[in-house]
Amino acid sequence: MAEGSVPVEILGQRYPIRSSLDAPYVHQLAAYVDEKMRSAAEATPEGDFLRLAVVVALNLADEVFRSRGLGEPEPQVAERLARIEALVDQVLRDARA
Repeated sequence: MAEGSVPVEILGQRYPIRSSLDAPYVHQLAAYVDEKMRSAAEATPEGDFLRLAVVVALNLADEVFRSRGLGEPEPQVAERLARIEALVDQVLRDARA
């Protein structure tokens, strides 16, 4: 699939996500991250956005590590995890630019 830009919103901020993933799936990922960010923001309302993002990233990494501990993922799941990891890396690079 060709890479395209998918606009998503997380914590009221819009981000154009460059990805070769299907747009509905990218929206689903963004909704999940938004949910996690909102939960973390409720727990630490005085935290800044970057600190909040790092806490959420650590929690999501924990979820991935724990799921990996249940055995080797199916090839499709491993491929999808690798694409998600690349997507997160790209968003973080874009955020720093």
